[in-house]
Amino acid sequence: MRNQKMGFWAIVALVTGSQIGSSVFMLPANAAPFGLWSLLGLLIASLGAMSLALVFASLCARYPETGGPHVYVKHVLGGKLAFFTGWTYWLISWISTTAVIITCIGYLTPLIGEQSTELYLFLQIALLAVITLLNLNGVYAAGSVEIFLTILKFVPLFILPLLVLPFFDINNFSIAPYIQKLSTSDKLSQTIMLTMWGFIGLELATTPASSVDNPRKTIPKAIAVGTLLVAIFYLFNCLAIMGAVPGIELAASAAPYADVARLTFGGNWHIVISLAAAVVCIGTLNAWVLSSGQVALGLAEDGFLPNYFKKKNKKDAPVLAILISAIGIVPFLLMTAQEDFASQMRMIVDISVTAFLFVYLICSWAYLVILYRSKDRNFISWVIALVAIIFCAFVIIRTPITTLLTALTFTLTGVPIYFLWFRKDENNKKKS
Repeated sequence: MRNQKMGFWAIVALVTGSQIGSSVFMLPANAAPFGLWSLLGLLIASLGAMSLALVFASLCARYPETGGPHVYVKHVLGGKLAFFTGWTYWLISWISTTAVIITCIGYLTPLIGEQSTELYLFLQIALLAVITLLNLNGVYAAGSVEIFLTILKFVPLFILPLLVLPFFDINNFSIAPYIQKLSTSDKLSQTIMLTMWGFIGLELATTPASSVDNPRKTIPKAIAVGTLLVAIFYLFNCLAIMGAVPGIELAASAAPYADVARLTFGGNWHIVISLAAAVVCIGTLNAWVLSSGQVALGLAEDGFLPNYFKKKNKKDAPVLAILISAIGIVPFLLMTAQEDFASQMRMIVDISVTAFLFVYLICSWAYLVILYRSKDRNFISWVIALVAIIFCAFVIIRTPITTLLTALTFTLTGVPIYFLWFRKDENNKKKS
């Protein structure tokens, strides 16, 4: 019988697919006002992402269980913190998935033309439904498709930057006047926040651990390799695209890759780029839907959600976990339907990155506690843990208070569930 578990390359595809999504197509334009500071910010974000990837790789090697971040918090810091970590992570994954869906349909505009808000909303929900149905066929099917989509996305997103390298001009990296007035720490924190969106999802490969061949070895290796590839990919793309177009023009672009292709080669290259963007986003959407279902499954298996989230179909897919995760995304699509594309993405990115950094911070702290309790003498492990903690703390501290409070509300929504179900269920188990 064919092995229905995910292998190394499927996990690498999941790692890269979850990170390389909507952000890559707007990153050069968003970072253009910062000039060369953007490359420094991207480099720091890459180092921070790599430290986080190694933290999650080490945690997963110790606890190769389905569910992701809450699993590690449960083993190290206890059930209460684990519940709120898992709840926050599950809900915020719906927000990130919303951003991917919006971007995917938005990049189809050159093909379908400007359409009504209602039609865009219909296409967004239809795309979500198709990817949800795919994931109901099990992680093997979703993982196989992810490999195919990853190959498709790397080809166009590697070829275009390579072709525009001959047009590179260091003078195109200009700093906008309003950016020049900022302090060094403000410049760095803002560029790190912008570029960190591209690395959100680096931990997704840990969520389906029980559905992976030899997870103790496969997942840690895949996370490290995949995140390193993503970091190199982002640096190469930003260097090439930002070097080919003056910063002032690039900052005003709504589709930087398409504009670079049009300016460099002429013709209707924007259509090709739009198709490439859609493929990239579909791959990312598949990764997020797969992982959201696995997160809910893991929470249920650990007693943090009701047992019906554990029910699986004949393809070993957690049906209700996937369906409820998908249904939870729909209200966010409805709430953002009346906003313009830029407003939608700006709101979603700021909130998502902040909330994810809280989850990353507590997982990094859990890893540090493990090292302390085990009296680990490996100097490199301590450095990795401390770098990850300092990185997350720095970005969180530099985040506007309104964004912090908004991100915190996702955690607070778990309070009623905690008191009305989880705590009550926990007490019943103790009595029995």
